[in-house]
Amino acid sequence: MAYVLGFFAADGYITVNRRGGQFWCISITDEGLVEEIKKTIESEHKISFRKGRGKNKDQWRMQIGSIEMCNDLRRLGFNERKTKSLAISHVPTKYFSNFVRGYFDGDGNVWIGDMKKDRKHSIFSIMTMFTSGSDKFLRTLQIELAGFGMLGGCIYKSKRNYSRLQYSVNNSLRLYDFMYNTLGTSKLFLKRKKDVFERYKEMRS
Repeated sequence: MAYVLGFFAADGYITVNRRGGQFWCISITDEGLVEEIKKTIESEHKISFRKGRGKNKDQWRMQIGSIEMCNDLRRLGFNERKTKSLAISHVPTKYFSNFVRGYFDGDGNVWIGDMKKDRKHSIFSIMTMFTSGSDKFLRTLQIELAGFGMLGGCIYKSKRNYSRLQYSVNNSLRLYDFMYNTLGTSKLFLKRKKDVFERYKEMRS
């Protein structure tokens, strides 16, 4: 459930309709992942599909009507306008890697490639990023991750009203171990992001 909470923190939202019905929703571009989330929360709700147009990708959406669950999410710090007020809830230490992996799959990115191409010898590198509209959330995440060995990292504020927490090579590799070494048989992860880390490790060795 910590993974689902992390993913919701990134790509989920609460909505209240005109009749007072309350729903929590997630939208994902990966059908397999939304199916795994559905299994994890033992939901019987249908998954809807929306065809992407232009640059927008296809989306699979799960919407669950439950006042109790919405109130639980609010108590954990996730309200209807969470973009700017998002805070890290108390997640037990043994589940924090799952929470981080969930948030990373929703609002994170990993990049590999050559840096300093203008120099005689370029450097093959990896960078990992977490993005949020809440600078406070990223600063808290940075502090929490430092407790697990990811020391440093830089937070950049964009003119487009969002912030980004960024890690370079050594911390990116530590993040890989932190997020994926506790998977076991769980399928709660985006394979395409995990594969980028592993491609870097193979090319580096």
